[in-house]
Amino acid sequence: MDSEHTQAEAGTMVLLARLAKQAMRRSDPELLGIDLRLLMALSYLGDHDGAPQQQFVDALCIDAKNVVLLLNELEDCGHLVRRRDSEDRRRHRVHITDTGRAVLERAADAQQAIEAEVLQALDADERATLRRLLLRALRGAERAPECADASHLTPA
Repeated sequence: MDSEHTQAEAGTMVLLARLAKQAMRRSDPELLGIDLRLLMALSYLGDHDGAPQQQFVDALCIDAKNVVLLLNELEDCGHLVRRRDSEDRRRHRVHITDTGRAVLERAADAQQAIEAEVLQALDADERATLRRLLLRALRGAERAPECADASHLTPA
């Protein structure tokens, strides 16, 4: 059985995972300016500034202990600050700093280069369609019940 035939029979999740591994393999921290696992959390924060710390657990499908470790590392680098919620002092809200935004901006160029390399077989319209479909799927998945067991998604 040839490789192309086998790939055509693979499920969508398998194909997405393999494509993600290709992107991750190319996502060198020196190129991005930040470790990919930290970039994922910082990118989420860039879109959800002031989010409660607990929201990262659900959005990133990482257990609470590991979210704390990620946020600690980002805070130590000066990319975010945590503040007590003024309405509920037991809760922390996470805010991106100017330094964190600058890191995101620098990483964006590298991400575009990586994306262009990984998706080189697709033309611009196909890439736009893929992005729209992935965003819709991600939004649907984020509305689904909490991640059942995300213990395998721990930081390195």
